[in-house]
Amino acid sequence: MGFIAGAVSVLIFHQFGFWIANELGLLKVQLYSVRPLPPWGVPAILSSAFWGGLWGIVGAYVVPRVPPSVDGPWGWMLFAGVFVTLVNWFVVLPMKGAPIGGGFRMPGVMIVPLVYAFWGFGMWVVAGLTRRALRWR
Repeated sequence: MGFIAGAVSVLIFHQFGFWIANELGLLKVQLYSVRPLPPWGVPAILSSAFWGGLWGIVGAYVVPRVPPSVDGPWGWMLFAGVFVTLVNWFVVLPMKGAPIGGGFRMPGVMIVPLVYAFWGFGMWVVAGLTRRALRWR
């Protein structure tokens, strides 16, 4: 359920969030990019959906264990908007040779966590729909 929620949410909510940022002139992000990524030449959007799915698994484990005050959509949004953003900034980007936090340039430093939070909201929506469709509790 977590993998499905994370991957589908990347394809819908994550990309829609970046589309909004593009339309508002805040960022310039190529949506649904099929640019091959090294080392295996996987299209960027499929790579993003795969990693979103893995983060969905982590979220499906972590979010139900947060205090009840941040349960539901807030828990998913905080997980994605804070935790996933920080891991991206301080682990993933340096591993790719990019500066920490992408150099903390504006407006990306403000927009990316919001888009990730929107992706987290999408994970909550898709996880709920998946649970109901498969009759999981």
